[in-house]
Amino acid sequence: MGRKLLFFGWFLCSFLGMDRLSKHHLLQVLTDIGEPLLIVSLDKPDWPIVFSNEAFASIAKDEATSEGFADLMDRLLGREMAIEISDALRARHASSFAVDFVGREYMLTLKLPTDEDSGDTRYCAVSFRRGGAQGSVPGVAAQHSLLKSKRTQDLKRDDVVTGLLNELALRELFGHDWAVAQREQTTLSVVLFQVQDFPAYVHTFGRHASDACLRKVGQAIRRCLRRASDVVARVDDDKFVVLSHASEATGVTSFAERIADNVRELGLHHPKSSSARFVTLAFDIEVATPASENRSADELLDDLIAGHAIEHYGAA
Repeated sequence: MGRKLLFFGWFLCSFLGMDRLSKHHLLQVLTDIGEPLLIVSLDKPDWPIVFSNEAFASIAKDEATSEGFADLMDRLLGREMAIEISDALRARHASSFAVDFVGREYMLTLKLPTDEDSGDTRYCAVSFRRGGAQGSVPGVAAQHSLLKSKRTQDLKRDDVVTGLLNELALRELFGHDWAVAQREQTTLSVVLFQVQDFPAYVHTFGRHASDACLRKVGQAIRRCLRRASDVVARVDDDKFVVLSHASEATGVTSFAERIADNVRELGLHHPKSSSARFVTLAFDIEVATPASENRSADELLDDLIAGHAIEHYGAA
């Protein structure tokens, strides 16, 4: 199997950026690989599955692959695992995850070859190895190396207080999604949430309790994300940004209101709040079509973060 996977990798490189063999020949080889395999396109915002082999069909049974990859993982593996996989895919990290898939244990691995002509990563190969955690010594060593690399990268991308993405990571991901949406002429939605009267909360309860409050608020926002491919990051002391591919302003507003509701229902006591006895959120919304924008992704974020939230929701 190891030789076959090396052979597969060589064929995949041919498919992405070389002219040695036809796509038809490549697909024949991929179809015959015994391990479940998907190939996902990263050129479109919903990460469509462009190929699945017979081994994947045999374990997924009637699960359709016509939906986006993140949505499929959400349905098959659960929201938390789908978000972890989506985060790695957005960051272009070759990663592995131990997953429970249709009642069996697999090692799900993301392989991200680079197109030699453009230098871009346009596709991701997703393989499912049965009993991956009990594999050969070289396989285990490779897995440990991937996890160590991922942890190192996570330290650079994670907000130390909430465990969410930090602003630098958000800007990187948003810049990529902006370029894709510009090419595809699609729409992106960005929602800025701000904890109301947070300086007063810090003054009342201190920094340690305030950090705990931010963690609870951040996780409440994360739980409300509609799709595994949506992203939430902490961008300032008391501000969070959610990036979504939703396109209708009314739907985004309802989404933001639902998040504000959930945070208020946490019941985090805030005696100095000017709007309620509990911690509440204000929010501001931007729905942009990058192809028709005169500003860049960074400029949109700068405008949003520097502005004032237009909706004050959750007042008593």
